[in-house]
Amino acid sequence: MNELNVFVSVGGTATEQQEAFVRAVEDRLRSEGLIPHTVGRNTFSADAPLRTVTELLAKCSGTVVIALERQYFASGAEKRGGPKELALTDIKLPTPWNQIEAAMAYTRGHPLLVIVENGIKSEGLLERGNDWYVQWVKPEVAALNSAEFNGVLASWKQQMIQSPKKAALPKTPSDLTVGELIGGLKPTQLWSILVALAALVAGAFALGGKLFGG
Repeated sequence: MNELNVFVSVGGTATEQQEAFVRAVEDRLRSEGLIPHTVGRNTFSADAPLRTVTELLAKCSGTVVIALERQYFASGAEKRGGPKELALTDIKLPTPWNQIEAAMAYTRGHPLLVIVENGIKSEGLLERGNDWYVQWVKPEVAALNSAEFNGVLASWKQQMIQSPKKAALPKTPSDLTVGELIGGLKPTQLWSILVALAALVAGAFALGGKLFGG
């Protein structure tokens, strides 16, 4: 099988343990014939981050989300000051880019492989019940050898093989040439436009005759 490009959503690591885990995931992907790409880690661009992510996703066949602890709060409150205020303790949050990039990948139809560190706040696209399976793991190399991880990885990889590579994002009308615009029209649409243009030209000549006629 030819190698497939995969997008990896992961924030900058904070500890040696996190870095070792991310590298282990990358190595495992490469051993499966998959090439990992992460903005700011092994892919760099002078463009704005969202543009770079969009362009990179267009070149990839699937996405891996690795959600690791970025922020920690010993205590806090949810809906503070309201009647439904809830006390929170030991809150661990990942980089918000996990949520952003996962959403962008999903809208492109990418199969998602979601790996979340134990204890991370379960919310948004990192909670179970969506169109993909969420694996909660301890960020250790050994977690990549479990029957669960091997099974989910194999299933996700098969989805990429069976799904055709997603095309680049469609152009907006302002990005298209006249030829591309015309070529994308149905015959009935093109005929309607030609009739309207003919009527417009005829009206312009008639108006010109009244204004400048003797």
